[in-house]
Amino acid sequence: MGKESIKVVSNNKKAFHDYFIDEKFETGIELFGTEVKSIRMGKASVKEAFVRIDKGEMWIYGMHISPYEKGNIFNKDPLRARKLLMHKKEIIRLESKIKEAGFTIVPLEVYFKGSLVKIQIGLARGKKLYDKREDIAKKDAKREMERAFKARNSKEY
Repeated sequence: MGKESIKVVSNNKKAFHDYFIDEKFETGIELFGTEVKSIRMGKASVKEAFVRIDKGEMWIYGMHISPYEKGNIFNKDPLRARKLLMHKKEIIRLESKIKEAGFTIVPLEVYFKGSLVKIQIGLARGKKLYDKREDIAKKDAKREMERAFKARNSKEY
């Protein structure tokens, strides 16, 4: 099987800040032609989106896909609920995990895999405020170390 090119269109950095991502899944998404064209132009956002399981089907809400300029009457509502395509067994497994306390499903990124639009979703647990502070402190410490290392190396030459 050949390597398929992956082109990231949109990602959700806020999800990594607000949640611990335990598992990641790749899903397809049911779209109309004008929505695919708009995504191809990079006009999609999953920053405010969330995923729910309803009657054994996965739906993404709040994902914004801007209307395609040349789409006229074929354009759909930019914020409509869209069906995510996943195997039934995976959906059932995720549904059982969500029923546990503190788990949710968040969209992480939208990308093209070959010619298909895919969404990476994550099984996530919410972070508490002190967890977020701890992550920020770690990032700051890492940044300071890199800065010091860079300064030291530049003085040697």
